[in-house]
This record gives sequence, structure tokens and C-alpha cells, in this order.
Amino acid sequence: MPEVNVLDMTGKEVGKMNLSDAIFGIEPNKVVMHAAVVNYLANQRQGTQSTLTRTEVSGGGRKPWSQKKTGHARQGSIRAPQWRHGGIALGPKPRDYSYTLNRKVKKLAIKSAFSSKVSEQNFIVVDKIAFDSYKTKDMVKMLSALGAGKKSLIVMPAVDEKVIKNAANIPGVKTTLYNTLNVYDILNCDKMIIAKEACEKIQEVYA
Repeated sequence: MPEVNVLDMTGKEVGKMNLSDAIFGIEPNKVVMHAAVVNYLANQRQGTQSTLTRTEVSGGGRKPWSQKKTGHARQGSIRAPQWRHGGIALGPKPRDYSYTLNRKVKKLAIKSAFSSKVSEQNFIVVDKIAFDSYKTKDMVKMLSALGAGKKSLIVMPAVDEKVIKNAANIPGVKTTLYNTLNVYDILNCDKMIIAKEACEKIQEVYA
């Protein structure tokens, strides 16, 4: 059973916490983690790119010249794809790129992501994350005390406007809730900073 130190916001150790083997101690499955990341990125695509076909561009109502005896190649419309200002052949049209993964695959992927962070010692449990005021420097001070760089993911048990606002102006720092975590965000951060209460709730959800 993995055991991690519980720190306060100044980086001081205030206790220890045992993590579930089934969630934080499995052998990370790189295949399913990759599948989950690809799925997440595909689902983020807007799919709004669109080009005009020859039927949608203006002009080209009549045949530009006779079929024969002109010395030119035969042409049917000045808005055919080979013409300047012509329509686009086989160009992109709006479409939905999203798809769903099997629930077991998603669950295994997020457990693998958790386990990889714990095994790499990039999983930091903080007894409580709370601020008295809206100051970015307070968040910077906490990250520095915890040994976290600017590419960090802060996981909270509930919405806290001060935590969100204090982290908003720091490039690379993202805040999220325990129940909206995804594999991409976990793997994309250098350090995962999680409130103890959020960690306990994760163990309840994925147990």
C-alpha cells in the first residue's frame, strides 16, 4: 500500500496517508492512458472548419469557351477546383470528432495515471488548501514551498474561488475538482497537488 507524506501549505510534514493499492498502486497501462488522451483531445475539437465547394463559390454560371476548336483544354466552369477562386475539392466540412471510450478502459486509464504520478513521486498531498485573500503571490509562495514548478495541477474537493483566482494568472497552473479529473490533465502536469479531502473522495469514488 503506497504511503505519502501529508504536507501543509508551507511544505512542512504534518502526517502520513495510506493510499489504496487498487487506485494508486497498480502497474500503469500506457496503452489505455494513450487511448484516453487521444479521446480527450478528439472530444475537445470543435470541428467547425469548412471550405467552399464548386457549388458554393460565386460565379461560373456559363461555360467559359467552346468545347472544341479553341486550342484550350475543355472547361465547364471557371469555378472548378483547378481555377483561381474555384471551389475546393475534398476539403473539410463541419463534423463531430467526439467518440466515447469503454467505461472500464476510462477507469483503468485514470487509475494508471494516478499510479504513475505516485510512483514518480510527483503526487503531493496537502492537508488543506485555503487562502485568506485574492493574491497570486500567495499561490506562488505555496507552490514554491511544496517544490512544485509552474506546471502544476491543483485538485480541490469543492469550488474555492480564492484558490481558483489565485492560480488563474500563473501560466501552466490549473485548478480542478476531484470529480472532473481527466487523464490528460494528470499526465500533462509536472506535479499533482491534491487536498487531503479530495484524495479521500477519489478513493471512495474509484474504490
